[in-house]
Amino acid sequence: MRRDKDLTARVRAAKGDARAADGLVRDYLPFIKAETAKFMGRAPQQGRDDELGIAMFAFHEAVLAYDETRGAFLPLAAMSVRNRLIDYRRRERRHAEVSSLDEPGHGGDGEDARPLVERIASERDEISEREARRASRAEIAEFAAQLEGLGVGLSDVADNSPRQQRTLEACRSALAYARGRQDLLDRVAQTGKLPIAELARGAGVERKTLERHRRYLVALFVAYTNGYDIIRGHLCKIVRATGGDAR
Repeated sequence: MRRDKDLTARVRAAKGDARAADGLVRDYLPFIKAETAKFMGRAPQQGRDDELGIAMFAFHEAVLAYDETRGAFLPLAAMSVRNRLIDYRRRERRHAEVSSLDEPGHGGDGEDARPLVERIASERDEISEREARRASRAEIAEFAAQLEGLGVGLSDVADNSPRQQRTLEACRSALAYARGRQDLLDRVAQTGKLPIAELARGAGVERKTLERHRRYLVALFVAYTNGYDIIRGHLCKIVRATGGDAR
């Protein structure tokens, strides 16, 4: 009962706070995935299945539309998710039955003259991009808040990033060493303090190099500790572009 009251309070707060609403969607992503899996008959894959993005949007809509007099929130959210997915499936089925995907529109009365396959792809892209932008904003905000709690700002990380290949390789080696020691990563995420001597010794790099890039390394370690999938994805791209591997 206490948990239901806490959730109701969070939903109430999220109605007027976009960041709180995003946080609620993120915290209840396992619930959203489970409801999507019930509908699809399999687990949805994030970034590949449109149904998951639609379900996240439906959950967000349910937060904004929730009325406490109608009962508990989660059953109503589940209904919202299912209804949205049913609408999506019906729309897809109609498109498939009415005409060939390659048949162009007539272009009259403002109708899009592109082939249907292009229009469907465009709708999917718009939904995916909107969800990706929202998820990215929420994750970056959470990441920045955690770093600020450790005395590190995003601007500090940018200013403190390694510029030379040799320095980048040293930081990469320190990360590789730390990722094999979860307790070390957790300590850094909780305290913001780097065990410089241990990292230098374990990674086989110069201590001074790591000390010069302490704030950058703190941010890097935090990103690999708390499920920041989007931020880690960007970090992997950056590292691979420089010839490394941060998987």
